[in-house]
Amino acid sequence: MTAPRRMGTENSKTRLRLLDITERLMLEEGYAAVGVRRVAREAEVAPALVLYYFRTLDDLFLAVLRRRADEEWERQARLLSGPQPLRALWRLSSHPGNALTTEFTALANHRKTIRAELAAHAARYREAQLQALTRGLAEAGTDLPPEVSPAVLLMLTNALGRILMMENAMGMTTRHEEALAFVEQILQRYEGATAPAETPRG
Repeated sequence: MTAPRRMGTENSKTRLRLLDITERLMLEEGYAAVGVRRVAREAEVAPALVLYYFRTLDDLFLAVLRRRADEEWERQARLLSGPQPLRALWRLSSHPGNALTTEFTALANHRKTIRAELAAHAARYREAQLQALTRGLAEAGTDLPPEVSPAVLLMLTNALGRILMMENAMGMTTRHEEALAFVEQILQRYEGATAPAETPRG
């Protein structure tokens, strides 16, 4: 992953505020609402100051992506270290906190640097998730059906979670109750009743 061209002090209050504003705009209005002038106006600074910290708009987007990716990596490691990694994976994949990832995925269709960065983080997450799930199933003595490997179970969990999250965001919940009931049956079969867990950040 190529580091963005960073200017100014990385932990300066102004730089962090610009990142906060960019993330908020992406979540509230979508990535298309983000521009140097818009971010500057929201921060009540001159556009030149935004470009002092981030030479290009891509650099700004990359900084937001990497900051959130670091936070998600730490939270994922914490959740997956518990006794119910499959339930943790379900929470991670289906929680609305993935809305920012959805925005970056849409942005990646138009910006190669974002696409490469997002793919690198996704691959890293998936390998860590697979290791945690494989470990959890082994420790619980759980035997999967021969046609379902831990990798397949992982991808099915992530895919269904994202579909439900995206449809909920659109206001479409047709047949969701059936899908959620099925998921709960699978989770109880492999890991028992749910245990208290941290709620992912929105």
